[in-house]
This record gives sequence, structure tokens and C-alpha cells, in this order.
Amino acid sequence: MFALRSLLRSAHIKYALSAQFHATSNCTGAKVAIVLSGCGVYDGTEIHEASAILVHLSRGGAEVQMFAPDVFQMHVIDHSKGQPVEKESRNVLSESARIARGNITELTKLNAGNYDAVIFPGGFGAAKNLSTFAVDGKDCKMNKDVERVLKDFHRAGKPIGLCCISPVLAAKVLPGVDVTVGHEEEEGGKWPYAGTAQAITALGAKHTVKEVTISLLYRVDLFFSAFSFFSHVDQKNKVVTTPAFMCETKLHLIFDGIGAMVRDVLKLTGK
Repeated sequence: MFALRSLLRSAHIKYALSAQFHATSNCTGAKVAIVLSGCGVYDGTEIHEASAILVHLSRGGAEVQMFAPDVFQMHVIDHSKGQPVEKESRNVLSESARIARGNITELTKLNAGNYDAVIFPGGFGAAKNLSTFAVDGKDCKMNKDVERVLKDFHRAGKPIGLCCISPVLAAKVLPGVDVTVGHEEEEGGKWPYAGTAQAITALGAKHTVKEVTISLLYRVDLFFSAFSFFSHVDQKNKVVTTPAFMCETKLHLIFDGIGAMVRDVLKLTGK
């Protein structure tokens, strides 16, 4: 009987948590800019992350416009082989248009005064096309419009959302910002990009360890604070981050973590 009660309680809390998760993004009227870096995890935007962001923003009633820099990619990767393609080049704006279904605007035209928040999906494009982090680490250079956008939104006190590898962009541009890319140790391959945390601190930012999800849903205290496990909020700088594919885990857990990030971004808009 005790085991049955525990099972029912766990199931009830899981159901309540799911309902709460899908009910929290109820912001209406927020205008959100999304900055893409191409199309494809190894040389552009991580498509699943971009899609998750769009779904959660749609659920939250936000108005969305996507942007990308009009520059050439660092290189082109054959995603079936994981290797660079020789003598091929692609444009970041044109590739990002694949995700945006054609509704894409050049990043030079993104004005922080016209939007309530900005979100950067991950994917290696953030470290290759929006910056040179993939090559230069802490000594990386930033795309000038990416740097301008981050500084303008920060200066205006408007929230910035970043997931996966993209928190390194904020770490480079916003001194002392507090972000997460997940864990700081690889833990047997579960966190294959854990070294990014050290690069973030080398940039002068703070790194906070976070999970992609939680498993002990039967604890009431975890139920009420569950979303704090999914995303990290730097209240002072209004920067929200979540690990996403920095962790080797199930897609639906990454989807939920991104949803928590979106929820916190929309909450910070005050709409």
C-alpha cells in the first residue's frame, strides 16, 4: 500500500509539473528577436534548439522575428560524416532562412528598441560564425553586430536568453555575467563540452552548474523549485541560460529545459 501511494504521489506530481510547465509561458504581446547562425549543429544553428525556442515562444503568445548576419560560414560540414567539405561555402543568412521558412532579416537591422528580448540558440555556428570561440577560445573575436546587439539589449535592461554553447557570447561581451553551460566535468561523456565552463571563467564571467532536468520528482520541495534546475537566471544582468545539447541526454528533456529558459525570458520582459 505504501508503494502504491508513493507511485500515485509521484505520478500526480509529474502530471502537475507538466501542467505547470505548459501553463507558465502565458506572456502575451512580447516581441522577441532570435539570432541564428546558420542551419545545422556542426556549422550553424542547432535546429532542434531553434525549433524548441519557437514552439515555446508561440505557446507564450510572443511575436517573433528571426535575424542572422549576412556573412559566410567559417566552413561547411558534411553532417553525415562530421567532416568539412572542401571548396564549398555557404552564407549564414541564407542558411538561417531555412529554419525561418524564409522570414529572416539581416542582423544589422536588429534594433533593441523594437524588441522586448533577444534569444540565441546554440549550435557550433555560435562559436564559428557569430564568434571565433571554436578556434580562439577565450581570445575569440565577436561578430560586430552580435556584440552590438548583446550590449544594446543589456544596456536597455532587456532580457537575453542563450542556450547550449551560446552563453560564451555573453561571457565575452558582458563582464561578470553569470551563466551556465551545465556541468564542469565530463562525467564519462555525459557532458562532452564541459571544458567550456573553464573558458567562461577565463573570460571573466561566472559559471553556475546546472542540470538539464531533474529526476527526483517525488520530492515536494523539488516540485516547487523544479524550473530552477532547467535554466539559470542572472537577475542583475537579465541573462537566462540553459545547457541544452551540452549534455548527452534525451531530446524531450532538452526541449523542456529550453522551455524553462523561454519562460524565464518572457517573465523578465514584464509583459
